[in-house]
Amino acid sequence: MEFTVTIPPAKHKRIVIIGAGFGGLKLARLLVNTRYQLIILDKNNEHQFQPLFYHVATSGLEPSSICFPLQKIFQKAKNVFIRQATVEAIDSDKNCISTSLGSIEYDYLVIATGCDTNYYGNAPITKHAFGMKSVSEALALRNHILQNLRTHYHESLEKYLNLVIVGGGPTGVEIAGTIADLKNHILPKDCQEVDFSKLRIFLLHSGDRLLATFGTKSSENAKTYLEDSGVRIQLNTKVIGYDGTLVELADGAVIPTNTLIWVAGVTGNKIEGLRAESIIYGKRYRVNEFNMVEGYNNIFAIGDISFQVDKDSPGGHPQLAQVAIQQGKELADNLKRLLQKKAMRRFIYIDYGTMASAGRNKAIFEIGKIKIYGAVAWFIWMFIHLMALLGVKNKILTFFNWAWSYVNFNKNLRFRIKQNIKPE
Repeated sequence: MEFTVTIPPAKHKRIVIIGAGFGGLKLARLLVNTRYQLIILDKNNEHQFQPLFYHVATSGLEPSSICFPLQKIFQKAKNVFIRQATVEAIDSDKNCISTSLGSIEYDYLVIATGCDTNYYGNAPITKHAFGMKSVSEALALRNHILQNLRTHYHESLEKYLNLVIVGGGPTGVEIAGTIADLKNHILPKDCQEVDFSKLRIFLLHSGDRLLATFGTKSSENAKTYLEDSGVRIQLNTKVIGYDGTLVELADGAVIPTNTLIWVAGVTGNKIEGLRAESIIYGKRYRVNEFNMVEGYNNIFAIGDISFQVDKDSPGGHPQLAQVAIQQGKELADNLKRLLQKKAMRRFIYIDYGTMASAGRNKAIFEIGKIKIYGAVAWFIWMFIHLMALLGVKNKILTFFNWAWSYVNFNKNLRFRIKQNIKPE
C-alpha cells in the first residue's frame, strides 16, 4: 500500500531518499522546488552530526547542539515529504520499497543509509561494548562514564580504573584525546579528594600505526600527543573477546574493565533486495561513475554505503562526510540534468583535506602535501566543524561551550540523563 493518505500522489517523478545523513540531506536540499517529488525516509526525525558524537559522550556538547529537525529544514519546501521509518526491503522489479509504515513506489531511489559499527560477528563484544554511531549511543556512554567516576571510582577496583578504546582511526584517537583531557583538566575539579592518576586510558589498535590513512609523520604526532596526555597505546594488538568485565587479547593477556568503546571498523547499513553482485565487502553497494548501483538504472547510492573506484582512488573513496556531501551535490545536478534530457556527468572527488583532533591544542590537518600540527590544526578543526553544523543556534551553542571549556578548563554538561521508566 502506498502512502496515499499522508503523501499526495506524485504529479512528477518521485525520488525516494533513504537516509538523512550528510549525503542524503545535501541531495534533498538541492532538489527543493524542482519538478521532482521528494520523499525522505530516516529512522530518526533529525539530522545528526556524526563527527561530534564523542563530544556528547564526553560531556562537551549537549545532544541538541549537533542535531537539527528535518521538518524545520524543509518546512517551506512544497515538494518534500519526510517520514520517520525503517526500510525493510527493495523490490527493484516493481520499483517499490517496503518500510515499517507500508510500501511506497519510486521512480528513482537513492540509498544514503551510511554505516554502523562493525563488531566482526563477535556476539559478546556486540552485547557489552559501546559503539559511537548515534546520539543515543553517545548518551549511553556519557551516563556510564559519569556513573563509574562518581559512584564506583572510590572502590579502587581495576575494572572501574581502566577505560579501553579499540580502534586507532580518527574516531578512536579523538575519543582517547578527549577523555584524557577530562582526566587531566576537568575531573580533578569535581572530586579533589580523588587521585585520577590511577585512571588508565588504553587505546588498542590491531595495526602498526595510528591514523593509517594519514601520513607517517601525522601518525607519529598523534601517538606522541596521546602518550603525552597519559593514554596507553598498544599497537599490533587484537581484541578477541569481552564479557563486560575482561577484555581478552589475542596474545592471551587480559585487561579488566567495565568500559569498552569499540570504534574498530564499520559495516554498511545494507537493505535487502538488491542483487548480490551489486554488494561488496563491508556491505557496501558498488556504484559507477554516476553513483548508480551497478546493475540498475534508477537506483543510486551515496556516502559511506557506496563503493566507487576511479583512477585516483583504486581502493574506493574514503568514508568521510566530505565524500558524501560532494556525491549528494553531483547526484542532485545529474537528476536535474535528467529532467532536461541531458547526459549525466561523472563524479570526481575533490580532496579538501583530512583532520583529527587528539585533545586540547593537539590536532592534525592534511591537505595534499601540506601538513599542519598542534594548536593551529586544532583551531582549524574547530572552525571547520563549527561551520558544518546546521542552524545558527547550534553554531552559537557549540561555540559558546567550546570557548567556555577552553578558557576555564571546564565543561557544564557533566550530568547523567536517566531514563524514567513508567510503571505498568
